[in-house]
Amino acid sequence: HISHHFMELCRINEDQKVALDLDPYVKKLLNARRRVVLVNNILQNAQERLRRLNHSVAKETVRRRAMLEAGGYQAK
Repeated sequence: HISHHFMELCRINEDQKVALDLDPYVKKLLNARRRVVLVNNILQNAQERLRRLNHSVAKETVRRRAMLEAGGYQAK
């Protein structure tokens, strides 16, 4: 997407035959991309932690259920 925007700006620049300084736009686009990548990494890490937590909870639930059932059978 960023390269598309850059190419679009270049095309506008050529069409108008005006010397636009594209550096500020490019820097803003690169900063935006860097922030998006950073947020994406944070989200992926959070999703992975949540997946592991859910897995641990499921295992613990199975373990406790088995203990309760074993206890119940012993009481009979």
